[in-house]
Amino acid sequence: MRRLILPVVLVAALALTGCDSAEPTPPAAGPGADAETDLDLPADGAGNQTPACPFTAAQVSELVGQSMADDGNCSFGDGKGVAALSVTTASQLAGETTYDYQRQQAEQSYQTVTDLDGDGKGYLAVKDIGAEAVLVGGAGSFTVTLSSFERLGAEPDGYAQALRRLLDALPR
Repeated sequence: MRRLILPVVLVAALALTGCDSAEPTPPAAGPGADAETDLDLPADGAGNQTPACPFTAAQVSELVGQSMADDGNCSFGDGKGVAALSVTTASQLAGETTYDYQRQQAEQSYQTVTDLDGDGKGYLAVKDIGAEAVLVGGAGSFTVTLSSFERLGAEPDGYAQALRRLLDALPR
C-alpha cells in the first residue's frame, strides 16, 4: 500500500499546480506587428499571392535561344544535364522582405549587379558562367537563375540579354 501513496501524491500535486501541455499564449500585437504597412503593398491583400510558374518549356526555349525541357517546379534543363534555368516565385510580400538580402548576396557572388528600371524593384546579376535576376512587383516576386549556357557565356552580354528577355516576359 505504501508503494501506491507516493505516485498518487505526485499525480495530485501535478493536477493542483496546473501542469498541462497547452501552448503558451502568443504575445499581443504591438507596434510593428503589421509589417505590411512598411512595404507599400496593396491594401486588398494582393501582395500575399504567390504566382504560378510564368513559363512553359517552349517559351523558355524561345527566350534563351536553346531547346529546353521542363524538369518540373519551374525548372528547365537542356536535357544533357548542363544548362539550367529556374524560376522561383513568391508573393510580393516575401519578395519585399528578402530583396535586400538577395541583392547583397548577389553582389558577393556575381561580377556585375545592375538595378532594373521600371515598375517594382529588381536587379540583374551576371558572371561568366551564370546569371540571376530578381523582380518584385504587383504580380509577385520572381527570381530567375541561369547557369552553364555555353552559347550565352560565349557572347558578350549573352546572359544579360537572355535575362532581360525573360524579365520582359514576366507578369507585372
